[in-house]
Amino acid sequence: MKHSRGGTVTSEGTRAIHAGHPPGRPGGPFADGPVFASTFHMSGDPDGPYQYGRFANPTWTALETALADLEGAAAAVSFGSGMAAVSGALLALAQPGHTVVLPADGYPATRTVGAHLADRGVTVRHVRTDTAALAATVPDADLVWLETPSNPGLDVCDIPAIAELAHRHGALVAVDNTLATPLGQLPLVLGADLSVASGTKALTGHSDVLLGYVASADPALGDRIRAWRTMTGGIPGPMEAWLAHRSLATLHLRVDRQTQNATALAELLSAHPGVADVRYPGLPGDAAYALASRQMRRPGCIVVFTLPDADTAQRFLAALDLVAEATSFGGVHSIAERRGRWPGDDIPAGFVRFSAGCEDTPDLLADVTQALAKALG
Repeated sequence: MKHSRGGTVTSEGTRAIHAGHPPGRPGGPFADGPVFASTFHMSGDPDGPYQYGRFANPTWTALETALADLEGAAAAVSFGSGMAAVSGALLALAQPGHTVVLPADGYPATRTVGAHLADRGVTVRHVRTDTAALAATVPDADLVWLETPSNPGLDVCDIPAIAELAHRHGALVAVDNTLATPLGQLPLVLGADLSVASGTKALTGHSDVLLGYVASADPALGDRIRAWRTMTGGIPGPMEAWLAHRSLATLHLRVDRQTQNATALAELLSAHPGVADVRYPGLPGDAAYALASRQMRRPGCIVVFTLPDADTAQRFLAALDLVAEATSFGGVHSIAERRGRWPGDDIPAGFVRFSAGCEDTPDLLADVTQALAKALG
């Protein structure tokens, strides 16, 4: 997708660098610093966007302008974390008597929010990330929440098909776009109403920021979610918003290298006799490959695979030199973990989620190769 900036047609990498920044002025900085104000000068009746620090902040505005540009959105609302964004969208939009469809195989904390919705009179249905299974539940739904690719299984569903069916029946569609980022997938362009993400992951990419956002195709939906954020106070810190905005400038460089590394890693693992069930949407032959190729521009940084048991997986993780054992993904540094150490996912004991970082590809593959040799004997 290309946009116009000052009369010049720009592609996504250029937009990632410039989005949300004002035109340059003589003697001015390339980027304004974070605004830390908790209150703003205001005479007479309330007027203008900046009145009190919980309502709005110029640093949020700059980030949200950039995110809306990259997502192809009418509005974007930033939050203090990915789960603040998820819960903000779900709790702001789901009303008693509504039916909400949530991923059965997605991020477990989203299902936890679903339990709170159920306590408040919302019917919650859990459906795996499968186009046909989801389509069967759409006619009775008010909100369909997709996670594609799913985390951690990396299954993919057809966003345009589900969105078209949902809209025909009067339902909204939200897509958790954390894994893909707006440079990997544009849910709103594909027909969804909301694109929701944890900016903690690949969007910021340095494992030093907690952030989330909701991008909306309809400004009225954005207003409802923004009002929820104002009421509940799930706001981002100005420094975190500023760091996130700064990080966008290298997003296209990072996701390109991560994709290169993840593809090479998936190929290596698929050819290894001691590794089973390798999944990566960018790998030809993967169950999700054909659909992912149609609706994703980059298949993401995560590769998952299964080793014989939990002990083997732990030996593999311990033997890695360049790869940290941690629970997140999308950073410039590669990390991996035995996902079964956390509750909530229906996966084998030796299941490994591997987030490919930005290391030189030969170095990363060499590290994985030696670790597999040590773990498998």
